[in-house]
Amino acid sequence: MFRIQSSRRSFLSVGSMALGGLSLPGLLRGAESQRDISCIVLFQDGGCCQLSSWDPKPDAPADIRGRFKDIPTAIPGVHFTELVPRSAKIANKFTVIRSMTSDVAIHDVARRYMMSGTRPRTELQHPSYGAVVSKERGPKNGLPPFVVVPDREASAEAGFLGSAYDQFVAGDPKAKDFRVKDVGLPDGMTLDEALSNRKLLQAIDRQFEAAQRSPVIEAMDQFSQKAFDLVSSPSTKKVFHIQDEPDALRDRYGRSTIGQGALLSRRLIESGVRLASVYHGGYDTHTGHEARYATLLPEFDQAFSALVEDLEQRGLLSTTLVLGIGEFGRTPKLNPAGGRDHWPGVFSVVLAGAGVPGGLVLGKSDAAASAVVERPTKIEDLGATVYKILGIDAHKALEGPNRPVLINKDGVPIREVLA
Repeated sequence: MFRIQSSRRSFLSVGSMALGGLSLPGLLRGAESQRDISCIVLFQDGGCCQLSSWDPKPDAPADIRGRFKDIPTAIPGVHFTELVPRSAKIANKFTVIRSMTSDVAIHDVARRYMMSGTRPRTELQHPSYGAVVSKERGPKNGLPPFVVVPDREASAEAGFLGSAYDQFVAGDPKAKDFRVKDVGLPDGMTLDEALSNRKLLQAIDRQFEAAQRSPVIEAMDQFSQKAFDLVSSPSTKKVFHIQDEPDALRDRYGRSTIGQGALLSRRLIESGVRLASVYHGGYDTHTGHEARYATLLPEFDQAFSALVEDLEQRGLLSTTLVLGIGEFGRTPKLNPAGGRDHWPGVFSVVLAGAGVPGGLVLGKSDAAASAVVERPTKIEDLGATVYKILGIDAHKALEGPNRPVLINKDGVPIREVLA
């Protein structure tokens, strides 16, 4: 957590970078008039096994199919595994792509690849979806345009765009004492204390008095000053106050990080956040795959299905793109340790909302879920599709460190998803 300290250097860090980039000038420039589509990303960190989720192979040998049974879905003839029963019941509300394919099997590189829609390069870091949305769309209702749950994530960074468009870190909303991670307070002060008396104001005043001696502060324009005011305001913090949600709804999403993160994301986009990403860890199961997935997938299933249904009930699904993605798949065969290793050759993702067709299963893998046999889909194609839905020109050139860089150079929008 970033805290307000007594030094000029610390204040400048809070004022210019630490608050998710909110206090830099570019972030508060007005957004262009574009389609007002928001996005929620549920990221399965570590790489979700296609066989254990959206693409089971019940007729394969035991060392391929594993012990999880397949179950019917709301789509006639389409089966998922028993670990995602809630999603199976609403499969007519989202699209499954079973033919995602890549050749990148290293976690950090693959995560950046998936979260940007562009193959990572050695000479520069491409900005994530959230960072591009921050730059192209700007803030709305005085809120950060791009929020990450629960912790800062390298794959979500703004790259060459700079910290003005970086992620705003929310923290873990399942924690009993949850408070916004990127809006810090002086040591020993609770949020309630800060909002009910003048201690916070006095602390900020002291920092301004010290910071005004710095020529850096003198150079800050009105957008920078306004950003600091926004992230220090009670109204901004209230949006993150997930405790205001009914217990029954919180239970419906699940009391896990992914469950409460999905619910918090709904609150955020409902209030004006452009893109929220929730990272759900634990999918890197080189050992004990089935025991881990028996807990992991039901958490995701509960969160994803509740989110889609909640957005629909509130009239928000038509204007919110929901992505369930990970960096790659897992090996077709269980290894001797009962695990599944990295497998980028074929994996599955899900998409819902914002006009994405419901009940569509796109692409096909072979009998062992080891290779794509129908409608191969590259990560660049998914990226081009995401930007198309969000109303952002994927071929627009951003100002890179030495030359213009296209937002998405090699992707082709997936026509079936845009139908």
